[in-house]
Amino acid sequence: MAFYLHFSKTLFAFSVLLGFLFYIASASPEEQIGDFFQSGHTNNWAVLVCTSRFWFNYRHVANVLSIYRSVKRLGIRTVNNLGMNNLSFSANHIILMLADDMACNPRNPKAATVFNNAHHHINVYGDDVEVDYRGYDVTVENFIRLLTGRLAHSTPRSKRLLSDEHSNILIYMTGHGGDGFLKFQDSEEITNVELADAFEQMWQKRRYHNIFFMIDTCQAESMFLKFYSPNILAVASSKIGEDSLSHHGDPTIGVYVIDRYTYYALDFLEKINKGSTKTMGQFLQVCPKRVCISTVNSRKDLFPVKPEQVLLTDFFGSVRNVELTENIIDLPPIAKQNKTIVISDSKEPKWTYVDKFSIF
Repeated sequence: MAFYLHFSKTLFAFSVLLGFLFYIASASPEEQIGDFFQSGHTNNWAVLVCTSRFWFNYRHVANVLSIYRSVKRLGIRTVNNLGMNNLSFSANHIILMLADDMACNPRNPKAATVFNNAHHHINVYGDDVEVDYRGYDVTVENFIRLLTGRLAHSTPRSKRLLSDEHSNILIYMTGHGGDGFLKFQDSEEITNVELADAFEQMWQKRRYHNIFFMIDTCQAESMFLKFYSPNILAVASSKIGEDSLSHHGDPTIGVYVIDRYTYYALDFLEKINKGSTKTMGQFLQVCPKRVCISTVNSRKDLFPVKPEQVLLTDFFGSVRNVELTENIIDLPPIAKQNKTIVISDSKEPKWTYVDKFSIF
């Protein structure tokens, strides 16, 4: 009797396994892949901008460097064919704009450092910060040209946003703003209309898949009210008519070192890892009014899915599913292209000169 029961259980288990293998074998390639590429994008970019100058705006530099540190820590993980390489968010995929160099400011009592807390736990300037646009290069023109890809041919790749229609882009901005504008170095300003039109150019030129726009400034909500392009999720640290306040100061430095919204956003980011299942919906709730004092507001109507269904790492970093194999894959040969160079024999001039028109 015992032998019969054991044989029956073994036969049942074998039947279940055989049925499962039959399902896998008969499933289509799409069903086998499943949600292998669930997010719908293939690469991530980050554009991090501090628009303030002068020593008393130390906190704005600390804001953007803190986000820079978190993006690199949560960044893209690439695996080579041996499965041994683990790289952080590629520095070429992070565009950092700093209007002033607080680390080397003569007033800084600790040279070559920038701290975002009074206890000096983390030097956010670090040893591997790569500033792409510094000082007077941080202008509205350069920012718009960066987004839209209208840069001079001599601009190096490290200063270009080489995104495509499969790119998720995090755009973080901090500085001093007002109703409908954000100041750049106290000498010029970008309006919400200009920013909205730049995003529309990006969409028309297929330069992004999704954008997460994050801004920490006074009356920050006004900067995304004019957006009209699809696939944009936005969050602002304050509503129209409200100030975005600093969190705390450092008595050894003599200035405030971080703003409230960015402080609580970083507190959330520091508690997650690359494989986190936290969502953008949870991130939008990181700073309630009781701690932020200002009212954090977001805009979701342009975004194609609910933020609760989007992983946080889809913007602040990305972990790609990979399949390791020891088998050699034979690729078809590349078709030879006709590289014959045709030289025109025409000697006709390409341009002709005409006399200046008379104004009389």
